[in-house]
Amino acid sequence: MSRPALEVADIFRRHGEAWRQANAGHLSLGQLRVMSAIEACRTAALGGHVERCEECAHTRIAYNSCRNRHCPKCQGRAAAEWLAAREAELLPVPYFHVVFTLPAAIGAIAYQNKAAVYGLLFTAAAEALTMIAADPKHLGAEIGVTAVLHTWGQNLDHHPHVHCIVPGGGFSPDRSRWVRCRPGFFLPVRVLSRLFRRLFLDGLTALHAAGELHFFGELTRLGTASAFRAHLAQLRKTEWVVYAKKPFAGPAQVLAYLARYTHRVAIGNSRLISACADEVRFRWKDYRQPGKPKVMSLATGEFIRRFLMHTLPDGFHRIRYYGFAANGHRSEKLALCRRLLDTRPAPTEPDGDHSADDTPLPCPCCGGRMVIVERFDARQATARLDSS
Repeated sequence: MSRPALEVADIFRRHGEAWRQANAGHLSLGQLRVMSAIEACRTAALGGHVERCEECAHTRIAYNSCRNRHCPKCQGRAAAEWLAAREAELLPVPYFHVVFTLPAAIGAIAYQNKAAVYGLLFTAAAEALTMIAADPKHLGAEIGVTAVLHTWGQNLDHHPHVHCIVPGGGFSPDRSRWVRCRPGFFLPVRVLSRLFRRLFLDGLTALHAAGELHFFGELTRLGTASAFRAHLAQLRKTEWVVYAKKPFAGPAQVLAYLARYTHRVAIGNSRLISACADEVRFRWKDYRQPGKPKVMSLATGEFIRRFLMHTLPDGFHRIRYYGFAANGHRSEKLALCRRLLDTRPAPTEPDGDHSADDTPLPCPCCGGRMVIVERFDARQATARLDSS
């Protein structure tokens, strides 16, 4: 795979240090770690190994990946490994894509309280889906949900939303039969939207009452219960954005979608056009005006700031599972689903013990198999460079 002409890492390496100095004291430790990881990714700073082709003896040096989940270069293989496991779990039914979005008035609160509010976003979306699906007036079944958090829009602004992938049906309360949804229709979006709104705002109010929300700058005024209630009052009357896309054509289409969305970062290297000390230019889609991608120019410092806005808290899970897809009982309940659907057992999941850095790409000369013949750490890598 050829290297993009421009990478986020290039921007960080050229302009990151000056930006860090200009913003000293305003960056979290997590954001600093993300910058350092991306800057070091696939460089001598992380060590690496020497590969040799078994066919033509071509030799190349491969430096190690940082494996940071915010790094644009490290997501491809991470996604492939995750997808290999998910492929074994897909059921032979239509799948739906439902998106739950927080209104802009909640965005600033979410940014200052990422772990609490993003976690609540997951919970409220999943509960809305599972509660409406369990209602006999709608589906009357237990469903499974795979939810993926994105915190950005195409212009890199803060835009928290959850993508949910849901099979079109579930098993009945007595576990005796599979309940299918109507063709091309999963659950009523307006009902989902209003329940999601209520669950989220009730949860947010509970977090505030428990003292688990913190406010800074212009939001300091929301620290009192009365001001917070007033801030949320109007939000209880507006319609929140929940939308369901057309069902996927089949499991292959579900996997293709998941490959694009599960391990995506705020911006991929392929969207970058140019960068200098003054500005960064990149392609973006304006969904309010569908058509060909537009080009956006941001001051270099603003580009870095927006990218780092989407740094997740340490240990925060950006992919979560609910209903019969929940981790604690997934195997047992998926086996029940397959039995009710009269389909064969899931294939054995592939062995994922090997490291992505230990799987060489084919030889660029003859396509032969590359094998690792030597490993070296960062100190040895520096010595190699000094002697070359």
